[in-house]
Amino acid sequence: MNRNLAAGLSGLVFGIGLTVSQMVNPAKVLAFLDILGDWDPSLLFVMGGALLVTAGGYRLAWMRPAPLYAERFQVPTDTSIDRKLALGAVMFGAGWGLVGLCPGPVIAALTLGGPKIWVFLLAMLAGMVIHLKTPVGKWVEA
Repeated sequence: MNRNLAAGLSGLVFGIGLTVSQMVNPAKVLAFLDILGDWDPSLLFVMGGALLVTAGGYRLAWMRPAPLYAERFQVPTDTSIDRKLALGAVMFGAGWGLVGLCPGPVIAALTLGGPKIWVFLLAMLAGMVIHLKTPVGKWVEA
């Protein structure tokens, strides 16, 4: 199996997991985030399951000398929290809280259709283009 096929299969499994767990359903996500209202805690089990799988996956991965389809592991060395990271996290959280979608689930949600999904996707893509064409540092330092 080559690297692209492994990445594609991983993305497919991720998308299926998002769909089965209803993380692609904005109403479900917003109900989970509404802790002071009609809170739906069911996504806690999804997140808990994901943490268990991730923890096990990391333990297995670190037992290997290198990844299957790369020469070495690429681990970030910068652990500092700067203004760009904080601003990005706040923007991500605000967007997720306002509409109940984020980049991974919105791509999986394309199978569900609906104008709200397409509006979010187009806005997300526009934001990516703006980011690529604009020096972000100017916004953060302003």
